[in-house]
Amino acid sequence: IKREVEERYPEAIARKREVEEKALPPLPNVDKYSMVVTRFAPNPDAPLHLGSLRPLILSYEYAKMYKGKFILRFDDTDPKTKRPMPEAYDWILEDMKWLGITADEVVYQSDRLELYYDVCKELLRRGGAYVCTCSQEQFKELRDAGKPCPCRNLSVEEQLERFEDMLSLRYGEKEAVVRVKTDLKHPDVSVRDWVAFRVIDVEKHPHPRVGSKYFVWPTYNFACAVDDHKLKISHILRAKEHITNTTKQKYVFDHMQWSFPETIHFGRLKLANIILSKSQISRGIAKREFEWWDDPRLGTIMAVRRRGILPAVSYTHL
Repeated sequence: IKREVEERYPEAIARKREVEEKALPPLPNVDKYSMVVTRFAPNPDAPLHLGSLRPLILSYEYAKMYKGKFILRFDDTDPKTKRPMPEAYDWILEDMKWLGITADEVVYQSDRLELYYDVCKELLRRGGAYVCTCSQEQFKELRDAGKPCPCRNLSVEEQLERFEDMLSLRYGEKEAVVRVKTDLKHPDVSVRDWVAFRVIDVEKHPHPRVGSKYFVWPTYNFACAVDDHKLKISHILRAKEHITNTTKQKYVFDHMQWSFPETIHFGRLKLANIILSKSQISRGIAKREFEWWDDPRLGTIMAVRRRGILPAVSYTHL
């Protein structure tokens, strides 16, 4: 084809197109930080899919652009509802290797439970959280009315005692949770005194990495807030679907008097006729509608690799 074009249409070869060189826009407030530190924080409950590429690649490229640090953090603190898959940790690392992305540090939140407990105790001492023993129905009724539950104003000593009781398994599932104090009149009711810790029956739902060692687990927003501070994350790049999570996490930072990282939200990737939903894919595999996570009809990175698409193409266009 090239030879034929050269022979028949030499003017097309001679014509040079001016191509605008594209570059990432600068990050905000870089001078505030001694080093730019970004993170990619997947839940290892499935392999990566095409929607994961935008936060992954942007976080990696910005860290490289500023000669900073890029952290891969496995957000694996839900052994029940979004239970991690033992294989998914390696799948994610393999997908990143295929893309040519290497993390400067790999962090497993399931290794950091003691840290989260320590921060929770300090948060209770500061009056920024409380242990709630109300039923879900009772709390919801009060929350929707913008009223505090009776547990909210108990003494710090009693809150700490209740938390120790949670750690001693004196409360079962749904009998006690730790709540972060927020604006009880916040227009988004999900933000009002959101749950930071809950008891999980790990005999029924053991964690794939730490088994039944811990039964009081932090929620995504609490663990995320603590680690973004402790790991010195300077810039968070994530989809707009996390805007509410950002609002929730800021309450932890404010109570602890921490400085919140720069946060950039971007649009969620949508692709026509390609399935990205992890739950939908999982159900399809169970029903044998799909062969496996690498079924070519899916939008997982495994499926893209199987189709023979090169990582440079995925990288450039996503």
